[in-house]
Amino acid sequence: MSVEIGRGKSGRRAYSLDEIAVVPSRRTRDHREVSTAWQIDASRFEVPLVVAPMDSVVSPATAIEIGRLGGLAVLDLEGLWTRYDDPEPILAEVTGLSDEAATRRLQEIYAEPIKEDLIGARIQEIRAAGVTTAARLSPQRTVRYYKSVVDAGVDIFVIRGTTVSAEHVSGRAEPLNLKQFIYELDVPVIVGGCATYTAALHLMRTGAAGVLVGFGGGSGHTTAAVLGVAVPMATAIADVAAARREYLDESGGRYVHVIADGSMTRSGDIAKAQACGADAVMVGSPLARANEAPGRGYHWGSEAHHPDLPRSTRLRVGTIGSMQQILHGPSAVPDGSLNLVGALRRTMATSGYSDLKEFQRVEVVVTPGVRPIP
Repeated sequence: MSVEIGRGKSGRRAYSLDEIAVVPSRRTRDHREVSTAWQIDASRFEVPLVVAPMDSVVSPATAIEIGRLGGLAVLDLEGLWTRYDDPEPILAEVTGLSDEAATRRLQEIYAEPIKEDLIGARIQEIRAAGVTTAARLSPQRTVRYYKSVVDAGVDIFVIRGTTVSAEHVSGRAEPLNLKQFIYELDVPVIVGGCATYTAALHLMRTGAAGVLVGFGGGSGHTTAAVLGVAVPMATAIADVAAARREYLDESGGRYVHVIADGSMTRSGDIAKAQACGADAVMVGSPLARANEAPGRGYHWGSEAHHPDLPRSTRLRVGTIGSMQQILHGPSAVPDGSLNLVGALRRTMATSGYSDLKEFQRVEVVVTPGVRPIP
């Protein structure tokens, strides 16, 4: 339904995850008999959590640990781990910066050139541990470095930017032809972000195995303030899930996974994202608070060190427990920050659903007056 903003402009009402809630059904289940397993291409995971490619969260060591805990971590191949042989002193410096100096210093640190030999070395380090290996490049650097990524044996290739389209127009450089690029690769590709039905449908037609939904909504992001661009996540996920259904019919049965990327701060957000149609969610800040996280209680993404127009800040998030506790508990706090997977199981059980695909059919309601615990 269109809402009149003024005489010359109208817009569709959209909803954030805070504005909706899952409705219990007449049937309930034992939460121990609920499956949270998720499979994309040949890779199966016991939990539908993809950890965002951020230096404050994912290092080779934490990628291995997250894999062992049943999730998938994506290493940023444009981050510190491919710019420095030993990023630990740099990470220690970043955590000691004042808020006023953080952005400028991050820009200087990330001005160090990417070393192509480190791309292969980091991927092989994760692969050697026996977990599924995923790595990210931006659309701008994919053509330059993708061969090193594939040669190193990556299992899942992630092309992630603030917003990624299948029809980027540029008079200065030849844009990445996603359809041709994905067709020529032998590994599944996840692309995004996108936030509309049309953009998602075009990305699905490139042959992507999954699309990332959302931009400008993560912790510390200032995209809405800097660019004026934001799409409430509940509506974005539901729209992209509709595009998935349309493409499933159009392609004769090819299923593209929808991965919600942004605004996942509490366990309830994860459940609501899946209720709106997501197959999995990409999280950053919840695991930036792990004892093992490289950011040592601080959190930042690639937008925080953009050389011309930073659109994110370095946040102090603190530490609350181990990755085991954050993902699988036990929890001693009532705010949805620990035991994310256990909470999802209980939401599914309360609603009477036994697996994630069934749970996507759960009823939701709009609850504009309800807000989460601050």
